[in-house]
Amino acid sequence: MPLPPAPGHRAAKLPAEAFLSNRKTAKQNAVLDEDLTPPAKAAKTTSSASPTPAPERSKSYFNTSKATAAPAPIPAPAPAPVAAQSNTKPVPKSVRRARNQRSGPTTLFVLDTNVLLHDPSSLFRFEEHDIFLPMVVLEELDNHKKGMTEVARNGRQVSRTLDSLVASQAEGDLAKGLPLNATGQKSATGTLYFQTNPLGAALPDSLPQGKADNQILGVVAALREQHTERAVVLVSKDINMRVKARALGLAAEDYQNDKVLEDGDLLYSGALALHADFWSKAGKNVESWQEGAITYYRVSGAIVDQLMINQFVYYEAPGEPSLYMRVTEIRDKTAVMKTLRDFGNPKNAVWGVSTRNREQNFAMNLLVNPEVDFVTLTGTAGTGKTLLALAAGLAQVLDERRYTEIIMTRATVSVGEDIGFLPGTEEEKMGPWMGALDDNLEFLAKGDGGNAGEWGRSATNELIRSRIKIKSMNFMRGRTFLNKYVIIDEAQNLTPKQMKTLITRAGPGTKIICMGNLAQIDTPYLTEGSSGLTYVVDRFKGWPHSGHITLARGERSRLADFASEVL
Repeated sequence: MPLPPAPGHRAAKLPAEAFLSNRKTAKQNAVLDEDLTPPAKAAKTTSSASPTPAPERSKSYFNTSKATAAPAPIPAPAPAPVAAQSNTKPVPKSVRRARNQRSGPTTLFVLDTNVLLHDPSSLFRFEEHDIFLPMVVLEELDNHKKGMTEVARNGRQVSRTLDSLVASQAEGDLAKGLPLNATGQKSATGTLYFQTNPLGAALPDSLPQGKADNQILGVVAALREQHTERAVVLVSKDINMRVKARALGLAAEDYQNDKVLEDGDLLYSGALALHADFWSKAGKNVESWQEGAITYYRVSGAIVDQLMINQFVYYEAPGEPSLYMRVTEIRDKTAVMKTLRDFGNPKNAVWGVSTRNREQNFAMNLLVNPEVDFVTLTGTAGTGKTLLALAAGLAQVLDERRYTEIIMTRATVSVGEDIGFLPGTEEEKMGPWMGALDDNLEFLAKGDGGNAGEWGRSATNELIRSRIKIKSMNFMRGRTFLNKYVIIDEAQNLTPKQMKTLITRAGPGTKIICMGNLAQIDTPYLTEGSSGLTYVVDRFKGWPHSGHITLARGERSRLADFASEVL
């Protein structure tokens, strides 16, 4: 049977009921619009006829003179009329959606100089909110842009960014602000405002106006007086600056966008303990098979959502044998885990070093695994981070010939006062910073109890040191490491940018180990949440060629363990 011809007019094929229903709905919407309009007009008329004068519209950010007409700031969304809200008829969904698109005015953030010097991309980290730069901040940026330090480089980068934003609107007026997304930063939809006119507020006599910090506080106070309809917040990395701002009744916050985690306890630990009843509940959903001395387990269920590649899983229960595994594959709702090699057994000692606890065994499995290119180790003092990394490196450089040499570097941040310039070559200058290397090499050369294995007995300190190169971080940019075993010690003192510079030096066949103690950060403006070590641990978790483990128990001495707990 042939199909009927297509209708010439679609409306003609609609049933009469649908046509009448559409007309009825359109009529109701028209009536509802008429009901909404008169109260709004009445409210407007009432407000204009009221004997009380309307409040004067707040001035722009930049102009305090009444003679010059400055552009108005971004207006806050007007509240809905009271009469319209009290209407008994339902408000159409389209009207409700329009009102809920913007819950309130955006915030105006005033940036301190140290924020820009700490993170040059901080201008684009405030999403839809606006940014205000006082003239004093631009002056301080100009003073910090000279030199070869990290702060000077950040200052020059901020200056280039500001120049690009200004050049993108060469014909525009700076008083009207510059859109932050003009250079391609789509996440930043706010506006950047410069101080184009004098701004200031009366501050207490105890705060002299000649200091840059106090001038910024005066600008924040003046902006708050001009813009009562929106929040004006000072963003600074200086604690004393924030305290003074709060003492003056001004809103002040720390720069939070550089922090990977708010709490250091939320950092990925690299290990997961199975519940005591795991096998009884998931026994039917577990498959196992054996390949040589290694046993594989395939599990499914809710636990798969908690697992990541190269994460360690262990089962310990009283009266039952312990099981230690590493996640090797995650696919859909199933995960494959394989048992580990026990480096706590003296037969499996690496360069004469046997692991003494569970976390050290996990770390050694990562260090000797050729498929893992990036390893991060965290833990308190005395947990064996440097010793494990050096032992695994010497075994793979001298025994297995997997890597050509060991390259070791660290952040040269002093705990106390700097002792000044050091004489000699690059390695001689780095010598005083490498005390941990000398201590561990002394132990590895003679072994624990005089038994360091075949290579340990025959190798001398000169042979070991010939395969270990000490490099300074200042000369790392532009280098490429081929088949190297790179150890980055004290990585908690590095910024995320410095960490990126070091890790991107890795060439084919190179393995990088980053280790540090997040409780011993000596770099100013760095915290546990913003450290470069925390940054890479969070970014690399789940990558098939990286692994992390947090060493929990100290093995240095009972004195060191007790001091780590109580001091």
